[in-house]
Amino acid sequence: MSDLYSAAQYLLFIIIITVLVKPLGGYLECVFAGKRTLLDRFCLPIERLIYRITWTDPAVEMTFGEYATSFVLFGLFCTLALYAILRLQRFLPWFFANFHTTPLSPDLAVNTSISFSTTTTWQAYGGETTMSYFSQMVGLCAQNFLAGAAGLAVGIGFIRGLCRQLSSTLGNFWVDLVRALLWVLLPGALIGALLLVSQGVPMNFNHYAIVTTLEGSRQVIPQGPVAALEIIKNLGTNGGGFFNANSAHPYENPTPLSNFLEMLAIVLLPAALTNTFGRMVGQPRQG
Repeated sequence: MSDLYSAAQYLLFIIIITVLVKPLGGYLECVFAGKRTLLDRFCLPIERLIYRITWTDPAVEMTFGEYATSFVLFGLFCTLALYAILRLQRFLPWFFANFHTTPLSPDLAVNTSISFSTTTTWQAYGGETTMSYFSQMVGLCAQNFLAGAAGLAVGIGFIRGLCRQLSSTLGNFWVDLVRALLWVLLPGALIGALLLVSQGVPMNFNHYAIVTTLEGSRQVIPQGPVAALEIIKNLGTNGGGFFNANSAHPYENPTPLSNFLEMLAIVLLPAALTNTFGRMVGQPRQG
């Protein structure tokens, strides 16, 4: 019976991915080609505001060198900003000195900052004993969004390089970055996080709970904004979870449905990009 149940899950997973590849791939093509989408009403005003604040001209396209330079500088800025947050976390909100007992030494902070800004997201610490809620959300979770969006932007730039035979430009990195965030990762993560919360994944900023077990011993139960970090680590194919357990922790993945949703989140965008590629090069069968 269990084998039949597993086979049914595998089949359902493949069917859902197959069904969603084409519409999601078409949506991604519309987003990065500047075509109309259902989210334009909400995203366009925010996009224009971001360009106004950052003095970005979305009409200016970049050569390969300019696009690559922008990508590297953005990654460097994110690395330095994350390093500052990690090193100063004891002075920032939601730091519980009694429970965050693993010190963030300079080498650990550098390793973590580079790792998250390059989407390597390799962890050498226990999240619940090392990172404050501020570091988890404003530092690591935000970086999962930014690094994932930057990676998606570079992927789109690469596709443009293949299909633009008579042009020396690849688009605008900053435009692709903003669109990846506003039209793709943020709405996807919002929907995914709500689904995970419905399955029991914690999403709060409460203090750690101290309980007495049936055996009479004292146990500390960490809480925190787990759902927000969990969904973007999967959706952006980043890794780097709240508890450093690769979604094996019961707070990150408490039910069979949450496990199914998280696996879908990992596969959806990479699978859909094959269809996006075919559309952008004008040969859908290649996708």
